[in-house]
Amino acid sequence: MELRQIQYFIEVAKREHMTDAADALHVAQSAVSRQIVNLEAELGVNLFIREGRNIRLTQIGQMFLEKMQQAMDVIEQARREIEENLDPEKGTVRIGFPSSLAAYLLPTVISGFRKEYTDVKFQLHQGAYHYLIDSVIKGDIDMALLGPVPKEEHRVKSEILFMENLVALLPTNHALAKKPSISLDELRGDSFVLSPQGYILRDLVIHACKQRGFEPTVAFEGMDIDALKGLVSAGLGVTLLPEITVIDSLPRSTVKKKIEEPRVTRSVGVIIPRDRALMPTEMLFYNFVKHFFDKLSGYQQ
Repeated sequence: MELRQIQYFIEVAKREHMTDAADALHVAQSAVSRQIVNLEAELGVNLFIREGRNIRLTQIGQMFLEKMQQAMDVIEQARREIEENLDPEKGTVRIGFPSSLAAYLLPTVISGFRKEYTDVKFQLHQGAYHYLIDSVIKGDIDMALLGPVPKEEHRVKSEILFMENLVALLPTNHALAKKPSISLDELRGDSFVLSPQGYILRDLVIHACKQRGFEPTVAFEGMDIDALKGLVSAGLGVTLLPEITVIDSLPRSTVKKKIEEPRVTRSVGVIIPRDRALMPTEMLFYNFVKHFFDKLSGYQQ
């Protein structure tokens, strides 16, 4: 069984089409077909059911695909470890982040890092809170920047980088728009625009309101920070956002207001897997991130 056969098999299984797989692999279709036939002959079993030009995996093929993907992950991990041990300053960091950290925090940190380590490459993965935690646990990414830092997930190691305030975002025609700051209680009767259920930012806002004795009326939902900003800009409600998300991009027809009572905060930090060691390049970046914010002790955005 050759590595090339496994690579061809995985690509065909993913696309369920020989020609499409061959195009993706930049080889002739006949080469792909021949390798698949040879692989099936060596294993003594059909991995695919042929249906005209389309093909699909047999039950045994599904099982074989799962095992081969795991094997390829191990091979790729070994290759990266060798390369990075030879030169940690030329490796790759796979990092995840939510939309709330995409516009300002992540670019700032990576820019600072690249000034010192110009040859390190990054694979960036944006996703929702729980997806990012699962991705670190599974090994799909090396680490993730998150807010808030998970407290009860024991399969990751968490490092708090700083604490951040949430601010109110209001339409400019709102009755409180001219006040220098507001209390959360003053938004009791407003319609809110929030993230959908299951999103951590929604949970933070609802928890803060419940602590003041009311549950916000949710008029509209937005999947990401830009969508929430747009809904407020259209005058469809108010929201609470991490302050870092409105540093450089306050939408038109909106104002941000500091919440004096109570202060609504979240922790922002980095998580890494607890059950496996970071590779050299990953550790280089992880230590840089921690030192970056150590220098900015008391950092608030």
